[in-house]
Amino acid sequence: MNRTKIREEKKRQADRHSMMTQKPVNSLILKLAVPTIISMTVTAMYNLVDSYFIGHLSTAATAGVGIAFAYQSFIQAIGFFFGSGSGNYISRALGAKKEADAEYMASTGFFTSLIIGLIIGLTGLVFIHPFTRLLGATPDIESYATEYLRYLLIAAPIMISQMVLNNQLRLQGNASQAMIGLVSGAIINIILDPLFIYRLNLGVSGASMATMISQTISWIILYSITKRKGNVHIRISRFRPSGYYYKQIFGGGIPSFLRQSLGCLATILLNWGAAKYALPGQEASTIAAFAVVSRIMMFAMSIILGFGQGFQPVCGYNWGAELYDRVKSSYLFTIKTSTITILIMSVTGIIFAPQIVSFFRNEDPVLIEIGARVLRWQCIAFPLVGLTTPTNMLLQNICRTLPATILAMSRQGLFFIPAILIVPKIAGIHGLEATMAIADFCTFILALPFAIGILRELSAKKGIQA
Repeated sequence: MNRTKIREEKKRQADRHSMMTQKPVNSLILKLAVPTIISMTVTAMYNLVDSYFIGHLSTAATAGVGIAFAYQSFIQAIGFFFGSGSGNYISRALGAKKEADAEYMASTGFFTSLIIGLIIGLTGLVFIHPFTRLLGATPDIESYATEYLRYLLIAAPIMISQMVLNNQLRLQGNASQAMIGLVSGAIINIILDPLFIYRLNLGVSGASMATMISQTISWIILYSITKRKGNVHIRISRFRPSGYYYKQIFGGGIPSFLRQSLGCLATILLNWGAAKYALPGQEASTIAAFAVVSRIMMFAMSIILGFGQGFQPVCGYNWGAELYDRVKSSYLFTIKTSTITILIMSVTGIIFAPQIVSFFRNEDPVLIEIGARVLRWQCIAFPLVGLTTPTNMLLQNICRTLPATILAMSRQGLFFIPAILIVPKIAGIHGLEATMAIADFCTFILALPFAIGILRELSAKKGIQA
């Protein structure tokens, strides 16, 4: 019986290998991208839904939840570090038909992230008040930020390891299964938010509690999916906390970690800048405006990241199988499709900016005015992300750690953070509003030589005519 199961398991893995290395790349990416786009947008929906319902409480509550966004970016940084680091290795191992090695990596990445999440959550709870002030909370919004953070800190191990499960399933080519867990959690969050916030009168704490419960249910579903036949299984017996596996996680995950953690730092500086350069008496409205736009752009960016994540397992499998012509074709298709999609979203954002912002808080004209300007600025340069994001994902997926890390750091770290520190000193609040557009333009200039270089390398490899 055991031998029969082993043969069935090997057949499923062989069928997946055949699909990933033989099916036309355009249709394959689209097939994998649809569930990953849904998964990423659903993840973004957690923040959008909370912002929508909390926006009906007060501007200060909206700003307080916006402050907590920096912490959520940090949680995502840890989750993507272990999820992308282990998942990229898993996809290459499966492409090279090393299934046992893939299981060792899956277990190591998952259980390590669970332990790290527990440490982060406990530390945050002990120092929650100074932590909230560090994130940029002003005295009038600190209590709201603390209320929202408390349950998110309790849920830190679940939130981080859930992201690892999602990324590992996705990079195996099982994006549709990963989507089930995330969508289930999001639906529960949408149901619980109004119940906890309004019916039970829990306010901001209710939104945080709803997120904690929904994320936990999502985690349970995702973990159970890893036990299905054909998936790489997670077992405590295969937990290998060794230097080799952590080196591989570091190489594949550090670009994601730096990208997300620098985003966390940039959000903190943005909160500080919004409070510093706001007109007197408009601090809460200004912080809330930037917070709302950050949520909107995160949702838009999740669509592009979802499409890129549909590309990554195709890239990993075919790079591992040395099918470089398929890697090149999938890369170019991803750039083209991403750019067209972003152009449509950007034009929509520029035309309907006030209406989009007012959806989250329509009772504060200052918030709407500032938020509309910020959204339009970001939409102007947003189409350039259509090249930079797939290029970063390709370099990360094939373990080109140094260029992938440089590019991952560039948008939030090399350009956005300096822009926040410099431009507002020259142009005040209007300069702060334009900082992300400046960062996107500079990142594109940096990414272009990387893109040209990798295309030339792929063209020079076996099976491709220059």
